[in-house]
Amino acid sequence: MELLHNTLTVLTDASLWLLVGLLFAGLIKAWVPEDLMSRWLGGSGLWPVTKAAVIGAPLPLCSCGVLPAAVGLRRGGASKEATLSFLIATPETGVDSMAVTYALLGPFIAIFRPFAAISSAIFTGMVATLMLKQEQEKEAAPRFQANPAFGNISSTSTTTAPPPESPLKRTIAGVQYAATTLLEGIIHWILLGILLAGVVLTLAPPDLLSTWGSGIPAMVMMILIGIPMYICATASTPIGAALLLAGMSPGTVLVFLMAGPATNIGTLAVVKKEMGKQAVYAYLIGMSLSSISLGLLLDWSINLLEVDISAQLENSSHLVPHWLEQAAAAVLIALSLWNFISKKMVKSVR
Repeated sequence: MELLHNTLTVLTDASLWLLVGLLFAGLIKAWVPEDLMSRWLGGSGLWPVTKAAVIGAPLPLCSCGVLPAAVGLRRGGASKEATLSFLIATPETGVDSMAVTYALLGPFIAIFRPFAAISSAIFTGMVATLMLKQEQEKEAAPRFQANPAFGNISSTSTTTAPPPESPLKRTIAGVQYAATTLLEGIIHWILLGILLAGVVLTLAPPDLLSTWGSGIPAMVMMILIGIPMYICATASTPIGAALLLAGMSPGTVLVFLMAGPATNIGTLAVVKKEMGKQAVYAYLIGMSLSSISLGLLLDWSINLLEVDISAQLENSSHLVPHWLEQAAAAVLIALSLWNFISKKMVKSVR
């Protein structure tokens, strides 16, 4: 029963932000042209990775909610390293979690947390640039070549462009794409990740995490716990405050606040499906190394500046009404069932 309770808790926590992510992906599909996305976040190197991190950091999307948005960016023309950078920066922080962090963990960690998220995202993106260099060179090759039988293809076309759709129709079409095609491709991985997150919460509850203290071994343990766990940046903040009160070092808590929201089984499965196994390795290596380094930097900075973190902790309250979370979970389940039934009906007709 505890496993069922924890799994349903994760489902209700994740559903609202997943729907927000789907809406965001639909708006990207409707309003951001693919060639513009390619210019913004396409190509390799530091600049597109940095732009993706800066764009993603303030968005209030969790590790499940960011998935449809990131897949939308990738399919819209963003490079793999820029997509990974977006996947790291977005769930690790956001305007909502920054406010909660300031209230619960104090101004010092509130300032350091978005800096850590952006730095981790950029570092991971550059790791991906190095590890995926050969793949990116293949992708950069021309996708269309002239057919010798028909001569060279001209860059201009005599075909009349279709009349532009109204803003309302474009928006509806984008949201419909997100709620059907995009959701259908990722929902089973997300549900698997939610189930495994429930298992992790059952076997390793947060109060058990506080017994590991500080230092690199504790930080590595936080990463190992955080990789399969689903938890959003905002919801992880009260847990971080509880871990601090239990005696865990701020740097070790930061690693949990980064690894928990940035990774889960569903995220890794979608990354593998959309970008390949090497991208998963780059994602895990970059996130792990940067999280530990930034955790050590935070502990060092606090000791150097003699910041009293414990004096800044306060009690927290649930920010999203429970009825809204339950309604979002019902909508998500309904959309998933609709896609499943529609797909079965199409197959039976064929």
